Amino acid sequence: MKKMNWKIGCLIILFVASLSGISMAQKVIQTDPGKMQHPRILLLSGEENIIKQSVAANPTWKKMHEAILQSCDVILEKPPVERIQIGRRLLDKSREALRRIFQLSYAWRMTGDEKYFNRAEKELLAISKFSDWNPSHFLDVAEMTMAVSIGYDWLFPKLSAESKKVIRDAIVTKGIYPSLDPKYNSWLDATNNWNQVCNAGITYGALAVYEDHPDLAQNMIERAISSIPHSMGEYKPDGAYPEGYGYWGYGTSFNVMFLSALEKIYKSDFGLNSTPGFLKTAGFFQHMTGATGLCYNWGDSGLGGSLSPAMFWLAQKNNDPSLLWVEKSYLKTDKFSKFTDDRLLPAVMIWGKDLPLDKVVEPKATFWKGQGANPVCLMRTSWSDRNAIFLGFKAGSASVNHGHMDIGSFVMEADGTRWASDFGMQDYESLESKGIQVFGRTQDAQRWSIFRINNRAHNTLTVDNQLQMVKGYAKIVKFSDQPDFMFAQSNLSTVYQGQLASEKRGVAIVDKKFVVVRDEMAAKNKATTVRWTMMTSADVKLGAHSILLSKEGHTLSVRINATSKIKMKTWSTEPTTTYDAPNPGKTLVGFEMQLKPNQKAGIEVLLVPGSVKEKKIIFDKKLGEW
Repeated sequence: MKKMNWKIGCLIILFVASLSGISMAQKVIQTDPGKMQHPRILLLSGEENIIKQSVAANPTWKKMHEAILQSCDVILEKPPVERIQIGRRLLDKSREALRRIFQLSYAWRMTGDEKYFNRAEKELLAISKFSDWNPSHFLDVAEMTMAVSIGYDWLFPKLSAESKKVIRDAIVTKGIYPSLDPKYNSWLDATNNWNQVCNAGITYGALAVYEDHPDLAQNMIERAISSIPHSMGEYKPDGAYPEGYGYWGYGTSFNVMFLSALEKIYKSDFGLNSTPGFLKTAGFFQHMTGATGLCYNWGDSGLGGSLSPAMFWLAQKNNDPSLLWVEKSYLKTDKFSKFTDDRLLPAVMIWGKDLPLDKVVEPKATFWKGQGANPVCLMRTSWSDRNAIFLGFKAGSASVNHGHMDIGSFVMEADGTRWASDFGMQDYESLESKGIQVFGRTQDAQRWSIFRINNRAHNTLTVDNQLQMVKGYAKIVKFSDQPDFMFAQSNLSTVYQGQLASEKRGVAIVDKKFVVVRDEMAAKNKATTVRWTMMTSADVKLGAHSILLSKEGHTLSVRINATSKIKMKTWSTEPTTTYDAPNPGKTLVGFEMQLKPNQKAGIEVLLVPGSVKEKKIIFDKKLGEW
């Protein structure tokens, strides 16, 4: 489409959008970014000196700075990113573009070495000449727009007029204009990470080209300020992020990129930081990392924990350096190159430069609870002892974005080992390429046929081999943070509606020694089979009413007390379809119990680490006595 036609189309779409209910904020912004010199996004001209001082004074930031430069030296030898789409996504190319351009632009601003400038410009021009940035999957456009906008803004003083025009036109025609098309901008009303990422990317584009397209840029920024509260509202009331650890890293990081850029230019957050739960979410993310360094990977999440630049911004906003306890542990390494895969890594140099790492002390709280769309409770016996007990428990609903049928599930660590685990996610392309609809949320959605996603593969109950109810919802109904008996309880009855008359589950760490998982249920007017499942990567030995797990030279004894006869079992995790991923080294352990019509039953499972020397552990408290 020719440039003039794009402009006419833009005006038409803006008019139609205003009639169709897309919210445009009133003219609340008075500052004119167009009058500010470049660079103006995240790090103003001259602020490089503050980072240089931090690098000179702090060995940690010196290592991080050097790692970024070394990463850039590797990028110099690679060809520019190409427009190669995988399935419906160009996203891996957008992410690599953001990683390269952000790091190369940082390297040039910090060193003045032209090799970094020249390579960044080459990348920018190549990407700007793509046919499009794949607006049908708008995350691809958003990340590419952010990448090109950072490069355009940070390299602006040295870019030629010709290069500026090519890059600027690409930001507008391939980034901003498609965001005005109703075919591509349903994310404006979304409550998930798409809203955060897409609003951030388009806002960066608007800030970059403001002086050349002031009205368009102003509208985009005000639109974002009106739209992003939809997703920020999901942190209410306590900061628990419904999409889990992995997507917290995605949505929250881009939300912080958005807020940081606005505050740098406008000296205002437009009230967004006061969104209930948003600043509290730093506690959620911190407590989601276990004693072993692995995260609680429920939902569509990977298992590995990682350094989060956004946590440095959040620690600053909360005025609480202890929120960086986990981040500080990641920084205790000589291999800083492992951080350079993070496409937002240079931001840690911006947000971390004013935070003295020696002031980061062990957190006082060993217990964290968050309600909301996917309530979760996280508890541990220590932050500094890798052999500590860590127990994570989630309630919630399978209906949330990236949700699994994992209501009532838990993970558990002790003696430096994760004993009760979660499979986490399966790569989307591996499923979509075989025709599987990954993101349905109805009870009969194909999503629930995926092994790793339904309740049969999670550390919860399965009743008569049926699926948990998607519309069901469970909150944390009772809890305690007392060190000698930390616990959380949830009423799961709506999750098993039509299957059980009632079901309640409680989990606890007792006397800092062992874990108890207790279920209290009532059958409906029919015979019922209840399956209790736990996934582990340990070696398994079944007993009559127990399971002995062995791993890495340690043991865990799983001891079962039930009011009905149980049958101890293991279940294979090998795929039985053409689309399920293999799960080597994983075993589902547990038991089945038969309930008579209308029978009430209790199940108490003790998870006792091998380091506990007492041979006889007694615990017999009904949930009402907790």
